[in-house]
Amino acid sequence: MKFGVVVFPGTWSEVDCYTVLDEVFNVSVEYVWHKETDLSTYDCIILPGGFSYGDYLRCGAIARFSPVMESLIKFARSGGLVFGICNGFQILCEAGLLPGVLVRNDHLEFRCQWTDLRVDNISTPFSARANPGQVISVPISHGEGNYFAPHETLREIENNGQVIFRYSAPNGDMAIVNNPNGSINNIAGVINQEGNVLGMMPHPERCCDSLLGGTDGKLIFGSVVDYLWKKT
Repeated sequence: MKFGVVVFPGTWSEVDCYTVLDEVFNVSVEYVWHKETDLSTYDCIILPGGFSYGDYLRCGAIARFSPVMESLIKFARSGGLVFGICNGFQILCEAGLLPGVLVRNDHLEFRCQWTDLRVDNISTPFSARANPGQVISVPISHGEGNYFAPHETLREIENNGQVIFRYSAPNGDMAIVNNPNGSINNIAGVINQEGNVLGMMPHPERCCDSLLGGTDGKLIFGSVVDYLWKKT
């Protein structure tokens, strides 16, 4: 089992992701520079958070054309696991690997805070450790995390069970007050139709150690590790 953590110019959460995999889960992990094109040795590729290329044009728009992305698209389409966090989610949407788009928070403010997420689909490699409807606490840190999709796309992903995480109250209820950015249907994370590509705005790598205030992020990383162990 081997993970790759992609590093673009402007990425800043790569060390957090690497540390969780290396020190918490004790699995093999390497950094993957954005100019690399060979992903054949990896089982899961992570696109971490940050401000790739300074978020010029719009978030993820330039990173989408980095050399590694052509290989990443092939990797994903061949069934490899891909996990995009925050800016990584934005890049995956720009690359067409996930539906929808991330736009400016509806209040036009950058938000760095803890959020509660309801797990709506546990039948994925990224959420299998959860119970149906379980609520987990995961921090956010973004200014453009407002998820939007056209009506037809939204209906499709809802019907397909592609919404994995939603912003909620601690009891799982959804209300405007629990939505930190205006995301449609309180969507915080979605997968592709095939179920092997996840994008989410909250940062699970920041809550895998009790010293950081919580450990619910281990549910997500642990689900991926469990899935890959079963495959090997």
